[in-house]
Parts: sequence; C-alpha cells; structure tokens
Amino acid sequence: MSNLILFWHRRDLRISDNIGLAAARQKSKKVVGVFCLDPNILERDDVAPARVTYMIGCLESLQKSYTQAGSQLLVLHENPSQALPTLAAALNAQAVFWNWDVEPYARERDRTVAEALQEKGIEVHNHWDQLLHSPEEIRSKSQEPYTVYTPFWRNWSSQAKANRVESLKQAEGLSQQEQESARQAGVIPLPTAKNLGFIWENELLTPPGEEAAQEKLEKFCANAITEYEEQRNFPGVHGTSQLSAGLKFGAISIRTVWAATQTALENSRSDEARSSIQAWQKELAWREFYQHALYHFPELADGPYRDTFKDFPWDNDQQLFQAWCEGKTGYPIVDAAMRQLNEVGWMHNRCRMIVASFLTKDLLINWQWGEKYFMQKLYDADLSANNGGWQWSASSGMDPKPLRIFNPASQAQKFDPDGEYIREWLPELRSLDTASLISGNIPPLERHAHNYPAPIVEHNKQQRQFKERYQQQKVGSG
Repeated sequence: MSNLILFWHRRDLRISDNIGLAAARQKSKKVVGVFCLDPNILERDDVAPARVTYMIGCLESLQKSYTQAGSQLLVLHENPSQALPTLAAALNAQAVFWNWDVEPYARERDRTVAEALQEKGIEVHNHWDQLLHSPEEIRSKSQEPYTVYTPFWRNWSSQAKANRVESLKQAEGLSQQEQESARQAGVIPLPTAKNLGFIWENELLTPPGEEAAQEKLEKFCANAITEYEEQRNFPGVHGTSQLSAGLKFGAISIRTVWAATQTALENSRSDEARSSIQAWQKELAWREFYQHALYHFPELADGPYRDTFKDFPWDNDQQLFQAWCEGKTGYPIVDAAMRQLNEVGWMHNRCRMIVASFLTKDLLINWQWGEKYFMQKLYDADLSANNGGWQWSASSGMDPKPLRIFNPASQAQKFDPDGEYIREWLPELRSLDTASLISGNIPPLERHAHNYPAPIVEHNKQQRQFKERYQQQKVGSG
C-alpha cells in the first residue's frame, strides 16, 4: 500500500508541468491535492472580487483534473498553519509537498506550516515552480541580487531553461474512511466566490482553468506574438497575450509558456517576427525580475525603494483620488482606462502606466493608494508585478532613469490615434471629433452637453510642482 503524500497547491492550480506535484508523484502513487482558502489573505481589504472568482474557477477545473487522474483535491478554509498539519496528521500523511513563493507573507506562512508539520513527524518537501530561475540562481558577479533590469536580463536570458515535467496521472486518492477523516479534520466542499462574500457579476476576460490558459497561449503564439512588438502599446488592439491571470495563479506553467515562445521562434520566418517574440520573452523576464526583487527586498511590499520617496510630500487629496478611481478626471485616456478597470477587472499595460503616472505626477497622490486600488480591482493582480510597476511609474523604484512623466494627451495621440479605445470606454464622448477626444481639449459647452467633467488639474502646472518637490527631496536625502 502506498504512503499518502499531500500536495499543497497555492500559485500552481494545475496538474500539468508542476514541479512539486511531479516530485510528489515520483515518491508515491497516492498523491492528494489540498488547497487552503486562507482567511489571512481573503479578509484583507485589497482583494478583488474578480480575482477570487477567477481563482475559484481554477479550483473547480483543478478538482476535475484530479478526479480524471484518479485522486482528489481537498479544500480547507482556515489558517493554513493549523489546518494543514491537522489534516496531514488525521490522514497519517508521510509528507506534504509544495512549491515556494516569493511574497513576504507566503514565506513566513510556509515557515510556520513547515515547523508545525515537522513537529508532528511529517516530512516537508519544497520546490521552485513559478519561475524559470529561482532568486538564488541569478546574481551579479559579486553575488549580489540585481536591482537594474538590463543586466538581469543579460544574465537571465543566457541561462538554460528547465524542461517541462510529467503531468499527474494514474494517481490514487483517499478511501471512503479517509475521506470521512478528512471531513472531520476540516475539509469542506469548494465554496463559490459569492459564498465567500465576493460578488463579481461581469464575465471574466479569460475563462479560468488550465485548459483555457493553454488555449490562450496557443492562440497567442499562433498569431499575435509575431506582431507583439508593434501592437502591444495600443490599448484598442488585442495585441497582448492575456495570460497574466493564468501565470499569477499557475493555471499554466512558465516552462510551458517559455517552450511555446521557443517553438514560435523556430517557426518564425522574418526578423520582425523574431524581434516581436523576443520582446515578449523580455516581458516574461520583467515578471521574474520583479519577483526576484520582492524576494531579495521584501521591504518593497511596504514602501519605496528609493530614499528620496521615504517621506515625499504628497498632497493625497481624497476628492481627486475619488475622481481618478471613478474615471472622472476630465482626461479622456485616463478615464477610459479607469472605466475599463472598474468594469472588467483588467487594464491594458500601456494604460496602467498612463494612469499611474497621472495619479503620482499630476495628482501628487502617493503611489501606494493606486497600488492598493489596483489590487482591489484587477483579476490578474500579482503583488510583485503590481508593486514593481507602480514604483517604476512613481519614480520610487529600481530604475536607472527614474524621472518619467507621461503627458496624457501625447500618450493618447501616440497609442490611441483614432480614439477607438477612448470611444469604447467613454461612450458619452463617441460623437466628438477625434482631435478633441485624444487631446482632451474639449470645449466647456461640449463637456456640459455630454455630461463629462472639466480637467480636475492642469497637467503642465502639476508636473512642474512634482519636479520641484522631487529635486528638493533629492537634495534633502543626498
């Protein structure tokens, strides 16, 4: 009779190409999945209903995959540091396997869970799965972690990438008696997002689960990836992969994704196509750069990387922030992007940069307010990428040329030249001529007629103020 191994799923909601799960299956045929709905995460005030809805959908898909493989996925809803050791002991599990995470809370939680399991004589086995290279693998010549992307990319891209691993199959699940013991130890049926108090009425941009993520990848690599470099900055064009949520929850593995890009490279027939594919590979490296940064510098989760911003004199005007959140700033490209975020739980990456620059450089509001609002809305929000992106936009992060200020009008003229994106998300302005729409120079009577607000700040005046404060802070901290 095989010894029972529990595999604790977190950011790897799939049975295919899962390093920790494959290692567990090698050790024993009797591998049972566990997912813990963690109150320490779900009860925070920065959890998006769309994200929980997507996660629950991934778990439904994962339960079916386990059934097909001959086993089960068990669900707990309590603090993992108590719930997992209790379940493992009740089932006489030989070991619990899981894949590492980079986030500060996850690392502390894992340490607590591991100690509690080991106290009960249960083995703990950990692996890296969510990255192509673990944070310890990519270091500078002086063995320091990288704080600048370009040298990180040079090192990271020169390293051989791991191959895919076997999917879970021909596994063995719990007996009826063991299932009863699991119920007594706290295992519950998988709740809906609504059961958990998260209401998301709209359709998800990407269907949840590993099959849907695999389909997205195949579709993207068959076509859009070869034009990605040219199309990725235009929010009105479907030029991005939309795999961010799948990667955040591990509905698809980063090795599977990388292998698909390599196949696309081998099949590409032009320099332009190859350049586009490599541009997307660089985005995958940005994802890893931000995860490595959070791993090595966990304090990033709580504040700015640059000393200049430790006590920056933000205005933090609550009314201006509310107007930004609601998409009522009077700047069409900003408002279109915020309406997209509020309605579908996603925003195009170019627009994420535009609205982040606007919040910090035009409204002079602390980037952490925006970072949190994104976490409350995005179905793909990932702490390391969200934090890295906001710190980049605010000029507080790891960037050799930190002082960037985006002009909303010139961004719209460049990346939404026909006003298609703005018209999609600001239907009240559809009839306006394109020049007014993208420049934001809308006559007051037109604004009134279309019930559209006047600009809440003046861009040129605000950017001068930001630059002055920035220079003063630099002198003060220098």
